[in-house]
Amino acid sequence: MSSKAVVLMNLGSPDSTAVHDVRKYLHEFLMDKRVIDYPWLFRKLLVDGVIVRTRAPKSAEAYRSIWWKEGSPLIVLTNKLQSALQEQLPIPVEIAMRYGNPSMKFAYDRLYKEHPDLEEVMLVPLYPHYAMSSYETAVVHATEVHAKGKYPFRIKYLQPYYNDPAYIDALASSMRPFLQAPFDLMLFSYHGVPERHIRKGDVTGSHCLQSADCCSVVSPAHQKCYRHQVFETTRLTAAKLGLGKEQYTLTFQSRLGRDKWLDPYTAATLEALPAKGVKRLVVACPAFVSDCLETLEEIAVEGKKSFLDAGGESFEVIPCLNTDAHWIDALTGWVNSESQQNSKWAQTI
Repeated sequence: MSSKAVVLMNLGSPDSTAVHDVRKYLHEFLMDKRVIDYPWLFRKLLVDGVIVRTRAPKSAEAYRSIWWKEGSPLIVLTNKLQSALQEQLPIPVEIAMRYGNPSMKFAYDRLYKEHPDLEEVMLVPLYPHYAMSSYETAVVHATEVHAKGKYPFRIKYLQPYYNDPAYIDALASSMRPFLQAPFDLMLFSYHGVPERHIRKGDVTGSHCLQSADCCSVVSPAHQKCYRHQVFETTRLTAAKLGLGKEQYTLTFQSRLGRDKWLDPYTAATLEALPAKGVKRLVVACPAFVSDCLETLEEIAVEGKKSFLDAGGESFEVIPCLNTDAHWIDALTGWVNSESQQNSKWAQTI
Protein backbone atom coordinates (compact mmCIF):
# COMPACT_ATOMS: atom_id res chain seq x y z
CA MET A 1 0.00 0.00 0.00
CA SER A 2 1.18 3.51 -0.77
CA SER A 3 0.10 6.84 0.68
CA LYS A 4 1.42 8.81 -2.31
CA ALA A 5 1.54 8.43 -6.09
CA VAL A 6 2.70 10.30 -9.18
CA VAL A 7 0.79 10.98 -12.40
CA LEU A 8 2.73 12.11 -15.47
CA MET A 9 0.43 14.32 -17.57
CA ASN A 10 1.05 14.68 -21.31
CA LEU A 11 -0.91 16.14 -24.21
CA GLY A 12 -2.27 13.00 -25.84
CA SER A 13 -2.65 11.38 -29.24
CA PRO A 14 -5.26 9.76 -31.47
CA ASP A 15 -5.92 6.09 -30.73
CA SER A 16 -4.86 5.23 -34.27
CA THR A 17 -4.04 6.87 -37.59
CA ALA A 18 -7.55 6.21 -38.93
CA VAL A 19 -9.26 9.42 -40.00
CA HIS A 20 -12.20 8.87 -37.61
CA ASP A 21 -9.83 8.53 -34.63
CA VAL A 22 -7.87 11.61 -35.67
CA ARG A 23 -11.12 13.52 -36.14
CA LYS A 24 -12.28 12.51 -32.64
CA TYR A 25 -8.96 13.58 -31.13
CA LEU A 26 -8.87 16.92 -32.95
CA HIS A 27 -12.42 17.67 -31.87
CA GLU A 28 -11.62 17.06 -28.20
CA PHE A 29 -8.38 19.03 -28.43
CA LEU A 30 -9.63 22.05 -30.36
CA MET A 31 -12.94 22.34 -28.51
CA ASP A 32 -10.96 23.04 -25.34
CA LYS A 33 -11.73 26.67 -24.50
CA ARG A 34 -8.13 27.19 -23.40
CA VAL A 35 -6.84 26.10 -26.82
CA ILE A 36 -9.27 28.01 -29.02
CA ASP A 37 -10.59 30.65 -26.67
CA TYR A 38 -13.66 31.76 -28.58
CA PRO A 39 -17.29 31.59 -27.40
CA TRP A 40 -18.62 28.02 -27.47
CA LEU A 41 -20.98 28.33 -30.45
CA PHE A 42 -18.43 30.06 -32.66
CA ARG A 43 -15.75 27.58 -31.54
CA LYS A 44 -18.08 24.67 -32.35
CA LEU A 45 -18.81 25.99 -35.85
CA LEU A 46 -15.16 26.73 -36.50
CA VAL A 47 -13.80 23.43 -35.16
CA ASP A 48 -16.33 20.96 -36.53
CA GLY A 49 -17.44 22.92 -39.55
CA VAL A 50 -14.04 23.95 -40.83
CA ILE A 51 -10.88 22.86 -39.02
CA VAL A 52 -11.58 19.21 -38.17
CA ARG A 53 -13.33 18.54 -41.47
CA THR A 54 -10.41 19.82 -43.52
CA ARG A 55 -7.48 18.89 -41.25
CA ALA A 56 -8.40 15.37 -40.14
CA PRO A 57 -7.38 13.61 -43.39
CA LYS A 58 -4.14 15.60 -43.62
CA SER A 59 -3.35 15.04 -39.94
CA ALA A 60 -4.06 11.31 -40.29
CA GLU A 61 -1.56 11.15 -43.14
CA ALA A 62 1.01 13.02 -41.03
CA TYR A 63 0.49 10.67 -38.10
CA ARG A 64 0.91 7.65 -40.38
CA SER A 65 4.28 8.99 -41.50
CA ILE A 66 5.68 8.97 -37.94
CA TRP A 67 3.62 6.21 -36.25
CA TRP A 68 5.65 3.43 -34.66
CA LYS A 69 4.74 -0.24 -34.69
CA GLU A 70 4.15 0.03 -30.91
CA GLY A 71 1.72 2.92 -31.47
CA SER A 72 1.80 6.70 -31.11
CA PRO A 73 5.37 7.91 -30.42
CA LEU A 74 4.16 10.29 -27.72
CA ILE A 75 2.24 7.54 -25.90
CA VAL A 76 5.05 5.02 -26.28
CA LEU A 77 7.65 7.48 -25.00
CA THR A 78 5.47 8.57 -22.07
CA ASN A 79 5.01 4.91 -21.10
CA LYS A 80 8.78 4.43 -21.25
CA LEU A 81 9.25 7.53 -19.10
CA GLN A 82 6.77 6.08 -16.61
CA SER A 83 8.72 2.82 -16.44
CA ALA A 84 12.06 4.59 -16.04
CA LEU A 85 10.75 6.83 -13.28
CA GLN A 86 9.06 3.91 -11.54
CA GLU A 87 12.44 2.21 -11.25
CA GLN A 88 13.66 5.22 -9.23
CA LEU A 89 10.65 5.68 -6.96
CA PRO A 90 9.05 3.47 -4.27
CA ILE A 91 5.59 4.91 -4.98
CA PRO A 92 3.20 4.23 -7.89
CA VAL A 93 3.65 6.15 -11.14
CA GLU A 94 0.79 6.47 -13.64
CA ILE A 95 0.31 8.44 -16.85
CA ALA A 96 -2.66 10.46 -18.09
CA MET A 97 -3.36 12.39 -21.27
CA ARG A 98 -5.19 15.69 -21.45
CA TYR A 99 -6.87 14.47 -24.64
CA GLY A 100 -7.45 10.88 -25.68
CA ASN A 101 -6.31 7.82 -23.76
CA PRO A 102 -5.38 6.99 -21.07
CA SER A 103 -7.60 9.66 -19.55
CA MET A 104 -7.18 11.49 -16.27
CA LYS A 105 -10.18 9.63 -14.86
CA PHE A 106 -8.61 6.31 -15.86
CA ALA A 107 -5.42 7.18 -13.96
CA TYR A 108 -7.29 8.30 -10.84
CA ASP A 109 -9.58 5.25 -10.90
CA ARG A 110 -6.69 2.86 -11.30
CA LEU A 111 -4.72 4.41 -8.47
CA TYR A 112 -7.72 4.42 -6.14
CA LYS A 113 -8.59 0.81 -6.97
CA GLU A 114 -5.06 -0.47 -6.43
CA HIS A 115 -4.26 1.83 -3.49
CA PRO A 116 -7.48 2.55 -1.55
CA ASP A 117 -5.51 4.17 1.29
CA LEU A 118 -3.89 6.65 -1.09
CA GLU A 119 -3.60 10.09 0.52
CA GLU A 120 -1.98 12.26 -2.12
CA VAL A 121 -1.38 12.32 -5.89
CA MET A 122 1.45 14.43 -7.28
CA LEU A 123 0.60 15.68 -10.75
CA VAL A 124 3.56 16.28 -13.07
CA PRO A 125 2.57 18.25 -16.19
CA LEU A 126 5.06 17.36 -18.91
CA TYR A 127 5.11 20.99 -20.00
CA PRO A 128 8.07 23.02 -18.72
CA HIS A 129 6.43 26.37 -19.52
CA TYR A 130 3.15 27.95 -18.47
CA ALA A 131 0.66 28.34 -21.32
CA MET A 132 -3.11 28.36 -21.01
CA SER A 133 -3.35 25.92 -23.94
CA SER A 134 -1.01 23.33 -22.42
CA TYR A 135 0.07 23.58 -18.79
CA GLU A 136 -2.99 25.43 -17.49
CA THR A 137 -5.59 23.29 -19.21
CA ALA A 138 -3.89 20.09 -18.02
CA VAL A 139 -3.91 21.15 -14.36
CA VAL A 140 -7.42 22.60 -14.48
CA HIS A 141 -8.72 19.43 -16.14
CA ALA A 142 -7.02 17.20 -13.57
CA THR A 143 -8.51 19.32 -10.78
CA GLU A 144 -12.01 19.17 -12.27
CA VAL A 145 -11.88 15.39 -12.78
CA HIS A 146 -10.68 14.99 -9.20
CA ALA A 147 -13.55 17.08 -7.83
CA LYS A 148 -16.17 15.37 -9.97
CA GLY A 149 -14.96 11.91 -8.94
CA LYS A 150 -14.97 12.85 -5.24
CA TYR A 151 -11.77 10.91 -4.71
CA PRO A 152 -10.61 10.81 -1.07
CA PHE A 153 -6.99 11.61 -1.86
CA ARG A 154 -5.75 15.19 -2.27
CA ILE A 155 -3.78 16.41 -5.28
CA LYS A 156 -0.93 18.82 -5.82
CA TYR A 157 0.94 19.71 -8.96
CA LEU A 158 4.47 20.56 -10.05
CA GLN A 159 4.82 24.21 -10.98
CA PRO A 160 6.52 25.23 -14.27
CA TYR A 161 10.18 24.27 -14.27
CA TYR A 162 11.38 26.23 -17.32
CA ASN A 163 14.31 27.71 -15.38
CA ASP A 164 14.96 24.95 -12.86
CA PRO A 165 18.68 24.04 -12.80
CA ALA A 166 17.91 20.31 -13.04
CA TYR A 167 15.79 20.82 -16.15
CA ILE A 168 18.36 23.12 -17.75
CA ASP A 169 21.13 20.64 -16.97
CA ALA A 170 19.11 17.83 -18.55
CA LEU A 171 18.45 19.89 -21.68
CA ALA A 172 22.06 20.94 -22.06
CA SER A 173 23.45 17.45 -21.52
CA SER A 174 21.04 16.01 -24.10
CA MET A 175 21.97 18.69 -26.65
CA ARG A 176 25.73 18.81 -26.18
CA PRO A 177 26.61 15.69 -28.26
CA PHE A 178 24.81 17.18 -31.28
CA LEU A 179 26.95 20.31 -31.18
CA GLN A 180 30.30 18.56 -31.52
CA ALA A 181 30.30 18.70 -35.32
CA PRO A 182 30.64 22.10 -37.01
CA PHE A 183 27.37 24.02 -37.35
CA ASP A 184 26.37 27.53 -38.37
CA LEU A 185 23.41 28.06 -36.07
CA MET A 186 21.34 26.35 -33.38
CA LEU A 187 17.60 26.96 -33.62
CA PHE A 188 15.37 26.66 -30.54
CA SER A 189 11.87 26.06 -31.92
CA TYR A 190 8.98 26.33 -29.46
CA HIS A 191 5.31 25.60 -29.96
CA GLY A 192 3.57 28.88 -30.74
CA VAL A 193 0.54 30.47 -29.09
CA PRO A 194 -1.65 33.42 -30.16
CA GLU A 195 -0.52 36.76 -28.79
CA ARG A 196 -3.95 37.19 -27.19
CA HIS A 197 -3.15 34.20 -24.94
CA ILE A 198 -0.11 36.06 -23.65
CA ARG A 199 -2.18 39.16 -22.94
CA LYS A 200 -4.91 37.10 -21.25
CA GLY A 201 -2.37 35.53 -18.93
CA ASP A 202 -0.86 38.86 -17.89
CA VAL A 203 -1.72 39.07 -14.19
CA THR A 204 -0.81 42.76 -14.15
CA GLY A 205 -2.97 43.57 -17.16
CA SER A 206 -0.39 46.05 -18.41
CA HIS A 207 2.97 44.37 -19.00
CA CYS A 208 3.04 41.58 -21.61
CA LEU A 209 3.72 42.65 -25.21
CA GLN A 210 3.62 46.31 -24.20
CA SER A 211 7.26 46.90 -25.13
CA ALA A 212 10.00 45.22 -27.11
CA ASP A 213 11.89 44.25 -23.95
CA CYS A 214 8.91 43.31 -21.73
CA CYS A 215 10.20 39.77 -21.21
CA SER A 216 13.50 41.03 -19.77
CA VAL A 217 11.90 43.53 -17.38
CA VAL A 218 11.13 41.93 -14.01
CA SER A 219 7.37 41.59 -13.52
CA PRO A 220 4.81 39.36 -11.73
CA ALA A 221 3.43 38.74 -15.23
CA HIS A 222 6.30 36.36 -15.88
CA GLN A 223 4.69 33.75 -13.60
CA LYS A 224 2.28 32.91 -16.42
CA CYS A 225 4.04 34.38 -19.44
CA TYR A 226 4.92 31.66 -21.94
CA ARG A 227 7.02 34.05 -24.02
CA HIS A 228 9.18 35.12 -21.08
CA GLN A 229 9.61 31.54 -19.94
CA VAL A 230 10.77 30.16 -23.29
CA PHE A 231 13.18 33.10 -23.60
CA GLU A 232 14.60 32.14 -20.19
CA THR A 233 14.90 28.46 -21.08
CA THR A 234 16.78 29.42 -24.23
CA ARG A 235 19.08 31.89 -22.49
CA LEU A 236 19.95 29.53 -19.64
CA THR A 237 20.47 26.51 -21.89
CA ALA A 238 22.60 28.45 -24.36
CA ALA A 239 24.74 29.73 -21.48
CA LYS A 240 25.11 26.19 -20.13
CA LEU A 241 26.25 25.06 -23.57
CA GLY A 242 28.65 27.98 -23.91
CA LEU A 243 26.93 29.37 -26.99
CA GLY A 244 27.47 32.97 -28.01
CA LYS A 245 24.45 35.09 -28.96
CA GLU A 246 25.38 34.80 -32.63
CA GLN A 247 25.29 30.99 -32.44
CA TYR A 248 21.60 30.50 -31.68
CA THR A 249 18.15 31.90 -32.32
CA LEU A 250 14.57 31.27 -31.22
CA THR A 251 11.36 30.74 -33.22
CA PHE A 252 7.77 29.52 -32.78
CA GLN A 253 6.11 26.72 -34.72
CA SER A 254 2.65 25.17 -35.28
CA ARG A 255 0.67 28.31 -36.05
CA LEU A 256 -3.07 27.75 -36.55
CA GLY A 257 -5.44 30.25 -38.16
CA ARG A 258 -4.90 33.85 -39.23
CA ASP A 259 -4.58 35.55 -35.86
CA LYS A 260 -1.25 37.06 -34.81
CA TRP A 261 0.86 34.43 -33.05
CA LEU A 262 4.20 34.77 -31.32
CA ASP A 263 6.97 35.30 -33.83
CA PRO A 264 9.34 34.81 -35.54
CA TYR A 265 7.72 31.78 -37.17
CA THR A 266 9.79 28.62 -37.50
CA ALA A 267 8.58 27.77 -41.02
CA ALA A 268 9.46 31.17 -42.46
CA THR A 269 12.80 31.21 -40.67
CA LEU A 270 13.82 27.82 -42.05
CA GLU A 271 13.14 29.05 -45.58
CA ALA A 272 15.07 32.28 -45.06
CA LEU A 273 18.18 31.08 -43.22
CA PRO A 274 20.16 29.57 -46.17
CA ALA A 275 20.05 32.90 -48.03
CA LYS A 276 21.63 34.46 -44.94
CA GLY A 277 24.55 32.05 -45.04
CA VAL A 278 23.26 29.46 -42.59
CA LYS A 279 23.92 26.14 -44.30
CA ARG A 280 24.40 23.80 -41.31
CA LEU A 281 21.54 23.95 -38.84
CA VAL A 282 20.89 22.18 -35.53
CA VAL A 283 17.31 22.29 -34.20
CA ALA A 284 15.95 21.63 -30.70
CA CYS A 285 12.33 21.75 -29.49
CA PRO A 286 12.47 22.35 -25.69
CA ALA A 287 8.72 23.01 -25.31
CA PHE A 288 8.22 19.26 -25.73
CA VAL A 289 9.74 16.70 -23.37
CA SER A 290 8.51 13.77 -25.52
CA ASP A 291 8.94 13.49 -29.28
CA CYS A 292 5.61 13.78 -31.07
CA LEU A 293 3.99 14.86 -34.33
CA GLU A 294 5.30 18.41 -33.91
CA THR A 295 8.91 17.28 -33.63
CA LEU A 296 9.02 14.10 -35.72
CA GLU A 297 6.95 15.32 -38.67
CA GLU A 298 6.62 19.11 -38.57
CA ILE A 299 10.31 19.72 -37.82
CA ALA A 300 12.27 16.58 -38.74
CA VAL A 301 10.42 16.02 -42.03
CA GLU A 302 8.66 19.17 -43.24
CA GLY A 303 11.07 21.60 -41.62
CA LYS A 304 14.10 19.75 -42.92
CA LYS A 305 12.69 19.70 -46.45
CA SER A 306 12.00 23.44 -46.36
CA PHE A 307 15.52 24.22 -45.17
CA LEU A 308 17.28 21.95 -47.65
CA ASP A 309 15.09 23.06 -50.56
CA ALA A 310 16.03 26.66 -49.75
CA GLY A 311 19.72 25.85 -50.05
CA GLY A 312 20.64 24.42 -46.67
CA GLU A 313 23.21 21.63 -46.56
CA SER A 314 22.71 19.84 -43.23
CA PHE A 315 19.79 19.74 -40.81
CA GLU A 316 20.20 17.99 -37.45
CA VAL A 317 17.24 17.55 -35.08
CA ILE A 318 18.00 16.97 -31.40
CA PRO A 319 15.58 14.46 -29.83
CA CYS A 320 13.42 15.61 -26.94
CA LEU A 321 14.38 14.58 -23.41
CA ASN A 322 12.23 11.43 -23.67
CA THR A 323 13.92 9.02 -21.23
CA ASP A 324 17.24 10.84 -20.90
CA ALA A 325 18.96 9.81 -17.65
CA HIS A 326 19.43 13.42 -16.49
CA TRP A 327 15.73 14.08 -17.10
CA ILE A 328 14.80 11.02 -15.01
CA ASP A 329 17.09 12.32 -12.28
CA ALA A 330 15.38 15.74 -12.40
CA LEU A 331 11.90 14.22 -12.07
CA THR A 332 13.06 11.94 -9.27
CA GLY A 333 14.57 14.87 -7.39
CA TRP A 334 11.41 16.95 -7.68
CA VAL A 335 9.21 14.13 -6.42
CA ASN A 336 11.56 13.39 -3.53
CA SER A 337 11.64 17.09 -2.55
CA GLU A 338 7.82 17.34 -2.49
CA SER A 339 7.61 17.38 1.31
CA GLN A 340 10.24 20.09 1.74
CA GLN A 341 9.35 23.71 2.44
CA ASN A 342 9.52 26.16 -0.46
CA SER A 343 9.31 23.27 -2.91
CA LYS A 344 8.03 23.50 -6.47
CA TRP A 345 4.69 21.93 -5.60
CA ALA A 346 1.34 23.71 -5.17
CA GLN A 347 -2.13 22.61 -4.07
CA THR A 348 -4.36 24.62 -6.41
CA ILE A 349 -3.96 26.48 -9.69
